[in-house]
Amino acid sequence: MLKGRLGLEAARVPHADRHGLLWLARGNLSVEDGTLHFRTAGSPDMAAGDYAIPFQNISFILLGPGSTVSHDVFRLLARHGTGLVAVGEDGVRMYSAQPFGPNDSKRARRQAKLWNDNRSRLRVARRMYAWRLGEVLPEQDISILRGIEGARMKTAYGLLAQKYRIDWHGRRYDRQNPDIADAPNQAINHAATAIEAAAIVAVAATGTLPPLGFIHEDASIAFCLDIADLYRTEVTIPVAFEAVIQHHKNGHIPLERHVRRLAGRRFRELKIISKMIDRIIKLMDDDE
Repeated sequence: MLKGRLGLEAARVPHADRHGLLWLARGNLSVEDGTLHFRTAGSPDMAAGDYAIPFQNISFILLGPGSTVSHDVFRLLARHGTGLVAVGEDGVRMYSAQPFGPNDSKRARRQAKLWNDNRSRLRVARRMYAWRLGEVLPEQDISILRGIEGARMKTAYGLLAQKYRIDWHGRRYDRQNPDIADAPNQAINHAATAIEAAAIVAVAATGTLPPLGFIHEDASIAFCLDIADLYRTEVTIPVAFEAVIQHHKNGHIPLERHVRRLAGRRFRELKIISKMIDRIIKLMDDDE
């Protein structure tokens, strides 16, 4: 028997040896006899029952709707560096996160070093653009790269609109009054919010720094926006256009709900958050 009130004081597992993310929803998360328990009435992914959670082997627990958590859970998880994140259905919203990540600040320091040098910052930006666009763009000023990307995205919007037979008049978004946009643009806004939530989880899980973006600059979650944009043509726009089609067929359901449901399903099918984590690790650990 291990010493300590919860019986787990010496059982520490480095994040490098942990198994990533655990999704829980529609149940009660509590501590009993030093063990994390989740009692659930059942969900599409988990049968009803009482489950002992091996939290020492997990980096982050993602707690979905219909769940409650006891105060002692936070104390136990904090003691062992396991993050607890409150998310929306299927992770399409991000409500809170403890600032946990890897056991050390290696990636954060690496990110800060890359970000602080103009040449390396541009190199990382070009690498992310290469992932998105399928080719390495010429090494030029970041504003020129953004212009190239904007032109490519304009073409991508048009091609995807043709594929999904969407009446498309261009990307238009008024931040002061987003509801005046047409259905395709509103759907893109909702899908972007969902993919940004997934990116925030991935950034938190890797211990990288949200404000230090390589393409985006001013936002407090600039790096999260960088990561979210990696999946714009693969996930964000297709989800938005599919949601518009569904909304035309089932107009009694709000467009945003169609987007959230589709986004959540697509995130799980493609394991988007896990892919984002892998991309961030590759970006920081294998930049050269």
